[in-house]
Amino acid sequence: MVMSGEKADGGNGNGSVAGALEEGRAGVSAQAPAQARVSLRERKKQLTYRAISDAAVAMFLERGFDKVSVAEVAAAADISKPTLFRYFPAKEDLALHRFADREDEAARVVGGRAPGASPLEALRRHFLAGLDRRDPATGLCDAPQVLAFHRLLYGTPSLVARLYAYQGRSEAALARALGGGVSARLAAGQVIAVLRVLAEENWRRIDAGESADRVYAGAVQAAEEAFVQLRSGLEPEGRGEGRG
Repeated sequence: MVMSGEKADGGNGNGSVAGALEEGRAGVSAQAPAQARVSLRERKKQLTYRAISDAAVAMFLERGFDKVSVAEVAAAADISKPTLFRYFPAKEDLALHRFADREDEAARVVGGRAPGASPLEALRRHFLAGLDRRDPATGLCDAPQVLAFHRLLYGTPSLVARLYAYQGRSEAALARALGGGVSARLAAGQVIAVLRVLAEENWRRIDAGESADRVYAGAVQAAEEAFVQLRSGLEPEGRGEGRG
């Protein structure tokens, strides 16, 4: 896998997961994503999505996900049930709309990375920046409304199951950004899993009573170690056991 501007014999050239992360496909990194002009119709659609989701989440937080019906959400949003389902195919999507907005985020980070930066380095910097600004997606946010939402999410099995579907689409989008193929799919799967585990660990500590500021240093260290592991692989060459 060769980045635009690299020599064909550069990099590790072995088709490995590390190669997919470090190099990407030829031309993938050279083209920054075009900033498409959003039409008025699309903006109105996005506002409607958010308004319906916000109304639903408020009701879920107040009464519990399983105790609120889709019909009640539709009534609160002043739309019909068929209209609601045109926006949200499943009840779970009402709560997870904010995740849907970001399911291609890793792919966008890779596609829009700075010249000369590897996909892995771009993802590392992006996650560390998220920790620094206490982005809820990193799990490192102790704002009361975020805590309440995370407790709703992780306390509702159907929402957790639906979240994995969103993460599957994130993985697929990242694999495409890395150029496709088995190596890219393996790399994307590992990256998305690492980001999920890091966020869950941060959230676990905050849910146990620690503040985001207290967790921050450990979260940064864990992220750095995780990205080193992604870069080097689970079993660095020469350290395997039982090889004859």
